[in-house]
Amino acid sequence: MDWPYPPSERRQSRLPGGCYNGVVIIDAHTHMFPPEIVERREAYAERDAGFAALYADPKARLATAEDLVASLVSSGVDAAVALNFGWRDAGLCTSTNDYILDAARRYPGRIIPFCMVQPADGPSAARELDRCVAGGARGIGEMRPEEQGYDLDDRALVAPLVEAAGSLRVPLLLHASEPVGHLYPGKGTLTPERLLRFVEAFPQATIVLAHWGGGLPFYALMPEVARSLANVYVDTAASSLLYRWEVVEVVAQAFGSERILFGSDFPLLGQGPSVRALQARPLSAEAIGGILGANAARLLGVSGRGPD
Repeated sequence: MDWPYPPSERRQSRLPGGCYNGVVIIDAHTHMFPPEIVERREAYAERDAGFAALYADPKARLATAEDLVASLVSSGVDAAVALNFGWRDAGLCTSTNDYILDAARRYPGRIIPFCMVQPADGPSAARELDRCVAGGARGIGEMRPEEQGYDLDDRALVAPLVEAAGSLRVPLLLHASEPVGHLYPGKGTLTPERLLRFVEAFPQATIVLAHWGGGLPFYALMPEVARSLANVYVDTAASSLLYRWEVVEVVAQAFGSERILFGSDFPLLGQGPSVRALQARPLSAEAIGGILGANAARLLGVSGRGPD
């Protein structure tokens, strides 16, 4: 497979801990917040309607960097991509980016930072992305246009950010929603049709679609859709809340196991049950190892080998 950029241009780092068949396990979809937000969620819910929709309920789980690392250790997972939230206020994007980047420095190899920007902020968004990548960020996400108040179909608005991500060789991770099925907080309307339009508008971009892409990989059985998805990956975040686990084999056959990334959606769900469910699927050890970590390691430019 042709990866998004050659090995010589990927920043390399060694990941600690255990592995699956010699390959590290990377949770490619987790969330964490600064302690200030965890402790004062009501105040931040008043500031940001999107945050309120997902987290105003005290039962909605929030986690800090320390909570995430503790979960990784207890689950036997080596590292995690820490995603930021789609804040409407650019200042909140910046301050939470700082927290995630600092956490990655405090827990080297354990936390792989992604950042968030406000595309409506114009050139400032590209500058913030550049600052974050210089500080160690490996991607942008989880992008949630509805929460941030912009339209993903607004090409003039989103093109500068997509182009900046391409020049920096980092992927964009987008929330994705199923067009059918049960409702849940934050489900949204980024369904396969809308996501495919975005992907086709930016065919050179490297894109990760969360939550199995809202079902978009099923349409990879159509040759023209498969061609459009050449640079697209999907993650498994929140699988047990959305699908039967046979989804793994279905997507692997239709779309390719080499572009599936294990994601838990921590702290909504812990890593352990999802890892065990994936290990039990009737695919080859190479395919399972890829899904659990090798695919993400190669995409994000980190070492994908565990200890000898």
